[in-house]
Amino acid sequence: MAMKQPDPRRRPGIQANVAGIDWPRLLAENDRWLRTVVAVRLGEPQAIDEVMQEVALAAVRQHAPISDADKAAPWLYRLAVRQTLLYRRKQGRRRKLIDRVAQRNRPTEADNRDPDPLAWLLAEERRSQVREAMTRLGRRDAEILMLKYIEDWSYRELAEHLGVSESAVETRLHRARQRLRNELASVDVVGAEG
Repeated sequence: MAMKQPDPRRRPGIQANVAGIDWPRLLAENDRWLRTVVAVRLGEPQAIDEVMQEVALAAVRQHAPISDADKAAPWLYRLAVRQTLLYRRKQGRRRKLIDRVAQRNRPTEADNRDPDPLAWLLAEERRSQVREAMTRLGRRDAEILMLKYIEDWSYRELAEHLGVSESAVETRLHRARQRLRNELASVDVVGAEG
């Protein structure tokens, strides 16, 4: 009797089809919006891939498998949030050290302006103010605004993926928009009232 050779592409203990759910397909279907959630919470575009790998590994290695594929999106959302928090905790000390070293060794910046310095300055100032206003928002507010307006999701899609009701999504979006308007108005960004 011939012994079955293990598949070298698979690591022991990892199952791609836990509880009858096709995780590679499910992860691929939810990848884009999960990346948006991770990006909003991290603020480090270079780390998104690393966190998404951890999300995929945690989904495949889950200790308490979920059996209903319809509940996978809210579960993946919570998993992405948890993995993002774990990444941030792990990188916290390293980031502080790098920032301290960068502050001490910061070179003077040369003046590299476009041919129209006023237009460049105004555009850069507006981008900076919007970024600053978004960072002052709570993570949940920034996250739901990004999913709604960057991913162009409906209330129903937001509710399904975040695991809340549509009325809760509507309320959260209304409050997040109002908070963003207030933040933009506090820094006098033109057009923040509309």
